[in-house]
Amino acid sequence: MIGLPFPDISPVIFSIGSFAIRWYSMAYLVGILVGWWLINRNVRINSLGLSKAQVEDLIFYLTIGIILGGRLGYAIFYGGAEMWLKPWHLLEIWKGGMSFHGGAVGVIVAMYWFSRKINYPFLALTDLIVLYAPIGIFLGRLANFVNDELWGRVTDVPWAVRFPNGGFLPRHPSQLYEGLLEGVLMFVILNFLWRFSKIRQNHGIVSALFIVLYGCFRICLEQFREPDAQLGFFFGGVTMGQMLSVPLVVVGFVVIFFILHKEKKSF
Repeated sequence: MIGLPFPDISPVIFSIGSFAIRWYSMAYLVGILVGWWLINRNVRINSLGLSKAQVEDLIFYLTIGIILGGRLGYAIFYGGAEMWLKPWHLLEIWKGGMSFHGGAVGVIVAMYWFSRKINYPFLALTDLIVLYAPIGIFLGRLANFVNDELWGRVTDVPWAVRFPNGGFLPRHPSQLYEGLLEGVLMFVILNFLWRFSKIRQNHGIVSALFIVLYGCFRICLEQFREPDAQLGFFFGGVTMGQMLSVPLVVVGFVVIFFILHKEKKSF
């Protein structure tokens, strides 16, 4: 039979009675904790003007923004009528269902609020965060794979996987594609530029590059990903993920243009 068998990995790490720890929840927890440690390290090494207590508050606001924005974004863009008919499903985070685009909006709002609170440059704050956001994206995509969700379209490539929830048909492991590009590759690019170039001197460039790269990767990778069953394809075979990602690319390039234009005028 064409395609690799789906690995026998339970979405639950362990359970005690009705209490269960799932890979999906653990992905978010580990991503936030690792990001916390790396942000603290970066702030200390590069003297970025944030105290340890402020970094702790930053992580709190960031977590709230991710969860609220991601969950509401999923409900609005992907949840369908059932999410609104049974709104308590919004609280069932452990079952999956988070929107990157909604989470991004939640983080932007939370960081703007926090930056005003501590009187710290908003774009400098977002630059710091996006350096480590790909870690959480990578772990989240691995959890999607383990959860047997968000799989790809049917294919005959040698590395196709027969997902049980996908009808045991050979499909692209699109979760892994996204993890590698949106997670690993984006982490390498952003951190290389941060460390070995002068772009970090212009606050906002790194943040804008993050949304441009994510948008471009997501638009391309949606060609391999099966669209959500409740949404399907839109005009011309376009998916919801692509429609939400195009504005990211446009906004990212506009931000880069204005920052560089402003910098040029200052000379």
